[in-house]
Amino acid sequence: MFPSPRQKPVPRSGGLSVPDPGRERRAERRARELLKSCVGPEEWEMYRDLGFIRVYGRSRRAGQPRYAYLVYPRKPLVAFFPATGELIAEYCVEFPDLDGQRLPPSDDVLAKWMALTSDEERLLRRANMHLVGRQHDPARVRRDLWRLAAWERRRSARRSGRRSDPSVGLSP
Repeated sequence: MFPSPRQKPVPRSGGLSVPDPGRERRAERRARELLKSCVGPEEWEMYRDLGFIRVYGRSRRAGQPRYAYLVYPRKPLVAFFPATGELIAEYCVEFPDLDGQRLPPSDDVLAKWMALTSDEERLLRRANMHLVGRQHDPARVRRDLWRLAAWERRRSARRSGRRSDPSVGLSP
């Protein structure tokens, strides 16, 4: 049996190498710690609870963001209009690790977050743009937007000390 390309072999005293099954887990644990230290508390809690981060675009109208992105690990960014929830496009970007492998999921999210928040236009110019549905199921993205809205209501209610029903006013 051959080791997977993502697992680095661990040398053994007999000259044989075996893959280290905990390498990816340790790398992801370190990546999560780094992500938590770089993004704000809201983004970290969003990623921890929902598995993605929302990043607002720089363009604004009347002080409100015109569009935003959902940043998923190892998946394209999804652009959408926050006011309506309408999906705009998928932006496929990839940040390979120095050894040519895929980044751990949390490092991938951090790389996309950093690129979006520092130079959104450059990232989008270099990305492959597609209609939503190429790699993301639009129904799942809409469900994630619903989950995000419910999460924000619960978070807001916790901060103000009241309870909130996450299903009020929304349909999946």
